[in-house]
Amino acid sequence: MDHEKIRQAVQLFLEGIGEDPTREGLQDTPKRIADMCEEIFGGYTQDAGEHLLRTFSSDTGEMVVERDIPFYSVCEHHLLPFFGKVHIGYIPDGKVVGLSKLARTVEVYARRAQIQEQLTGQIAEAVMKELKPKGVMVMIEAEHLCMSMRGIKKPGTQTATYSVQGVFKEDSNRQQMFMKLIGR
Repeated sequence: MDHEKIRQAVQLFLEGIGEDPTREGLQDTPKRIADMCEEIFGGYTQDAGEHLLRTFSSDTGEMVVERDIPFYSVCEHHLLPFFGKVHIGYIPDGKVVGLSKLARTVEVYARRAQIQEQLTGQIAEAVMKELKPKGVMVMIEAEHLCMSMRGIKKPGTQTATYSVQGVFKEDSNRQQMFMKLIGR
């Protein structure tokens, strides 16, 4: 990450909105924003799949669900946050992953500027690729500040996206079971 470019851009931005970047309260803002970018966009330098590599043998063929994984991301269209919860369900095919690893995978992809639809697909594809389960279903429910605080100004509006792969695609009963298990 190029901190100097970020600092320069923030200084120009502050000037562009009519602020004085040399005033006391703003003097360190370009540096603070560069440091913040390291944290909230840190997913670009990480491989989400690495969190799914350590698996455990399991004879269960029943659905594993981890629900209500909180996340924060940034919309690539307006560079405003969107946030909410991710729900992941998969049908193991001989191996399972530690539950914290699913949350870590979500975190890597969420820490990139993008859209919710893409985030949903990335998580599902990573689980399918690395765990090779019989199927996976991912659902994300999120509020977008680009809709809540600007434009239409409808705070509290939730956007839901989902991705189904493998046996979930062909089996609506499994989809319904997943929805029931996540409380929807």
